[in-house]
Amino acid sequence: MKIRIGFDLSTLAYVGGVATYTKELAVRLDKITELEMRFLYMSLRQKFPIEVKRVKKLPIPPKLYEPLLNNWRIDIEKLIGGVDIFHSSDWVQPKTRAKKVTTIHDVIPFKYPEWSVANIVSVHKKRLKLIEEEVDKVICVSETTKQDLLQISNIDPNKVAVIYEGVGAQFKVLDDRSKALFRERMNLPEKFLLAIGGVGKRRNIERVREAAKILRVPLIVTGVDIRPSDVEMPLLYNNAYALVYPSLYEGFGLPILEAFRCGLPVITSDLGAMKEIAADAALLVDPIMVDSIVQAVQKIEDVEVYKKQAEKGLIRVKNFSWDQCVAQTVDVYKGLI
Repeated sequence: MKIRIGFDLSTLAYVGGVATYTKELAVRLDKITELEMRFLYMSLRQKFPIEVKRVKKLPIPPKLYEPLLNNWRIDIEKLIGGVDIFHSSDWVQPKTRAKKVTTIHDVIPFKYPEWSVANIVSVHKKRLKLIEEEVDKVICVSETTKQDLLQISNIDPNKVAVIYEGVGAQFKVLDDRSKALFRERMNLPEKFLLAIGGVGKRRNIERVREAAKILRVPLIVTGVDIRPSDVEMPLLYNNAYALVYPSLYEGFGLPILEAFRCGLPVITSDLGAMKEIAADAALLVDPIMVDSIVQAVQKIEDVEVYKKQAEKGLIRVKNFSWDQCVAQTVDVYKGLI
């Protein structure tokens, strides 16, 4: 008998690490013969972006998606039929007779509510209460996220599993011609630092800009100075001199792995998940101190240090894969049956 898995894909309508996680898991889970996947996609604005079987698509406005499942608690079986396990998204915890699995990517709304709007904080508080009362297994994407979750909740630690995310095969070291053509097309400098933008102050971009100004090195911030497509991101990493990612908080930190796989030295924070994921393969800095960021960039000006850091990243990233993430997720499912 196949295990029937319900899986919420609605976060695919958005951009970011949660959507990447959802996509990478879904396409792989759909190919596992032991499972019968039944997907749910609730979005009015965005077309369904991936190819998987058995998808229930509902054109629901974003304002209705969360209250429909968290407040009104419509039975998930009414939408996708009977399932053995339902794997919920980053936003909702619907009512179901099945065993329940949910993934926690970070606890930003609880730990740093000032970085979130009031509505997001409210939604996550509501969802956490439902998780505490109803969920059979919680997947956290890092040990840091697990420990943070246990600090702000009453969840039994035995119900929490840490499963690392992976990195896509499209992120790789590219040839010089491909890099040059992209650099010319995008009018990029010969040498520049790369930073990953985001909403609010969490990504610490102001201090990164200050460090770049001191160093007199051009800085490119995604989402601000350039808006690359998913296809263009590997080319952008390959053209950069280094990834400067001294974020103040991350639940995982996918850009670290993406840069590693492209052979790019990484400078990141000596905090939480960033330190956990990068280990000694990145140069770790105090994100509050601009001088710490400046000194890390100056270190890789040494050609041998630069090469060593690039090599360390290529080795470290081999510990992470989406196939491994999926295999461990399937183990979680089997453990509940």
